Amino acid sequence: MGSVPESSAAAGPGSTHDPDGPSAVVVPMAAATARRDAAHDTAAAAPTSLQVLRSLDSGPRGLLEEQAGERLARYGENTLPAWRPVSRPRRFLRSLRDPFTSVLLCLGLVSAAVASWGTACVTLVLVVVSCLLRSAEEHRADRSTAALRELVATTATVLRRTDADATPYARELPVGELVPGDVIRLGPGDLVPADVRLLRANGLTVHQSALTGESVPVAKHPVDTPPGLSAAGDGSDAGEGPFARPELCFQGSSVASGSGTAVVTATGAKTRFAAAYDGSARRRGTSAFDRSVHGISWTLVRFMLLTPPLVLMANAALRGRGLETLPFAVAVAVGLTPEMLPVIVTTALARGAALLAGNHGVIVKRLPALHDLGAIDVLCVDKTGTLTQDRPVLESSLNASGVPDPAALHWAAVNALWTLQLADLPAPDALDEAVLDAAEEREEPLSAYDGVAALPFDPVRRVATAVVRRPGKLGVHTLVTKGAVEAVLERCALDEAERTRLGELAARETANGLRLLAVARAERPARPRPYTTADERGLNFLGFVTLRDALTPSAAEALGALKDRGIAVKVLTGDDPGTVARACRDLGLEPGEVLSADRIDALPDEVLAKAADRVTVFARCTPEHKARIVSALRTAGRTTGFLGDGVNDLPAMHAADVGICPRNAVDVARETADVVLAEKDLAAIDHAITAGRHSSGNIATYLRITLSSNLGNVIAMLAAGLMLPFLPMLPAQVLVQNLCFDVAQLAFAFDRPASEVLRWPTVLRPRDFLHFITGFGLLNATADLATFAVLAVALHGSAASGGQDAFHSGWFTENLLTQALVMLLLRTGGRVAGGRGGGPLRVAACGLAVVGLLLPLTPLGGLLGMSALPPLYYLLLATVLALYAYGLRAARTRYERKWSRS
Repeated sequence: MGSVPESSAAAGPGSTHDPDGPSAVVVPMAAATARRDAAHDTAAAAPTSLQVLRSLDSGPRGLLEEQAGERLARYGENTLPAWRPVSRPRRFLRSLRDPFTSVLLCLGLVSAAVASWGTACVTLVLVVVSCLLRSAEEHRADRSTAALRELVATTATVLRRTDADATPYARELPVGELVPGDVIRLGPGDLVPADVRLLRANGLTVHQSALTGESVPVAKHPVDTPPGLSAAGDGSDAGEGPFARPELCFQGSSVASGSGTAVVTATGAKTRFAAAYDGSARRRGTSAFDRSVHGISWTLVRFMLLTPPLVLMANAALRGRGLETLPFAVAVAVGLTPEMLPVIVTTALARGAALLAGNHGVIVKRLPALHDLGAIDVLCVDKTGTLTQDRPVLESSLNASGVPDPAALHWAAVNALWTLQLADLPAPDALDEAVLDAAEEREEPLSAYDGVAALPFDPVRRVATAVVRRPGKLGVHTLVTKGAVEAVLERCALDEAERTRLGELAARETANGLRLLAVARAERPARPRPYTTADERGLNFLGFVTLRDALTPSAAEALGALKDRGIAVKVLTGDDPGTVARACRDLGLEPGEVLSADRIDALPDEVLAKAADRVTVFARCTPEHKARIVSALRTAGRTTGFLGDGVNDLPAMHAADVGICPRNAVDVARETADVVLAEKDLAAIDHAITAGRHSSGNIATYLRITLSSNLGNVIAMLAAGLMLPFLPMLPAQVLVQNLCFDVAQLAFAFDRPASEVLRWPTVLRPRDFLHFITGFGLLNATADLATFAVLAVALHGSAASGGQDAFHSGWFTENLLTQALVMLLLRTGGRVAGGRGGGPLRVAACGLAVVGLLLPLTPLGGLLGMSALPPLYYLLLATVLALYAYGLRAARTRYERKWSRS
């Protein structure tokens, strides 16, 4: 490598801070030496490479083909367990588990049991349609997700032998044929195909972000040579788990630079990647949609269980009627039920999911997850790839006094350029790229130098050195050394006081969330013999190059949009507190108090729940910490979404109400997520949340309007049954009325809520619904009772057969007209009652009103037991409807004021 892969507040080669402390501090030289000694003792206790090879019955020359075949039969293929596709019939039956659908199915069966065949048929058809819609949409989402699947790796370079004395030969094999004991070769860009133990390595660095979330490549090397070094290059991560061990590489990671030879230690289901994959199969807890649906369902069930007995008892006690009123009682219960709810819910969610997929490339795999997106009030994200890009950019160039000075950048760029060219590296690492890009922008004259030699970066020295000839300096070579602050200071001719001062200066910069590269230079007489690491002594310190994470261009605007929608963003990252706090401040997200993993471990669950609700940034988090934080937020009553893309994010994705990932996430994350984004972009999440609130707003509107109207009708039916000597409405008339309502209510799935609805999370709270439907239901019942009085005046209270038909006609007309009024005046969205109702709802309401006015006058009305009404009725009804509309407006205004205050 051309330079140190990480020299910052984050743990990595060249880190100048204590990785276990809350802030950056200088590591004294004696402490560093003691730490290396401790790491050496730890490494000595671990098995050597030779011991590992013997335990696997293998050797440096690889396995025999015969051995490999036997092991393949014994251990199976090196593949991840695949999700089994769900068949269409099973998906259909699974849709019946929806509580609303189950309630409707039970009502249909009860209707059939009492020979109310019309009601039973309509109800059961609605059940079938709802299940078909839901299963078809989820099947479409599964197919879209399957199209995104990518293999973890396709082939691997393996050493095999034909017999014990044969020379091993390298061959490309499908990764599925790898077995424990195989010796493989790794190169730049390779995906690690299994869990392996390194035998040899040359400048090897590996991306482990899919496993650990750490964005910086990690240096890897055998522990046998050199001993006692951790993945950070200084032993600082010893004891932090297997991913920090430098001799181990894991499936799901990729080679950033360098090369190596390794022996396979685990394949298939035995890898750590597969272990995380298997863990993803466990069930997620109840989501926001589940909780809302169950609460409202039980409210409806209680109403429906009480209604038929009340109707039967009232008619038996006051009118002497017996079981002949049972069909009417069941019809009343069905009338209370929002039987279109499963269809409306599925249609609204499916339509929102289809629009998201078509317009923004967002795939919703589980339809209820779209509602959960609309209900999110906390979004948990990591830093890299979401708030910042996976690359650093130059912040400043400082001299030894901490004053801006371009000299440090100039010489750092000279080092990066000639190290890259003379060491024949495949590509510069991220820090070198940032240095060279900054030098190019400032038009530094790098071409004036001639390269002589290069000593590339390695994890032991933690520095890189380039030797160049400067123009006008005959007989002199210039050594330029760049790397970790501590390592460069060790090589400079400084007294202890100056070294301590420079270390403190570096600590202040790293505490501010910056990465540091130290730069030093020395003049040496020109010579023909090669330069070695022994020449990296007595250097003159030049200064520091400071770098920060490049911010994602759309992140600041997206964070502002999420804040405007009432969503709190929580950053859960494995990075250093200073680094992530700096990125948040640069994006306008005030980090406030930063909670680190060590403090999280010390908090009991109930205290963590309060802290998680208050804190914005959580640093140094392991996968377990992320999951615990998300669970704590849900315990605090928040509805959470988690955006992740790696194996390390799986526990948190399971703990959240909604798991979100980009399409380029690892396979297992895509299969686990509820929502798959086109890109890892907060703006895409904003689109998805808007679509979720859109769909949820329509569902909430339908529920409020339908339940309040139905409750009013039930109250009026019970009152009419007690006051009248005949049934207030025949079962066939109830069925036709419900069919008209059902057709009109489909418009709710296609409505566009007002912008006010999209500003806050949409949650279906049973208690709020109960208050709403009770108040507006009583208002509706009042209008119905007023209609009874109108009918009594218009028909002179006649109880003859003709009077019954006219009564049925009058109430049928009034019910449809009041339903049309309610659809327009109680539409979701503040102050939309004044004429800004949605197009589909207007058409549906007008159609409902036309049917209510004309059906009793048609031959079909006569077949249903209805007759024409006198003109006086329509005049009086218009008065009732005008008063009802005024009451609706007044009640709605009062309700909205009360809701806004709460």
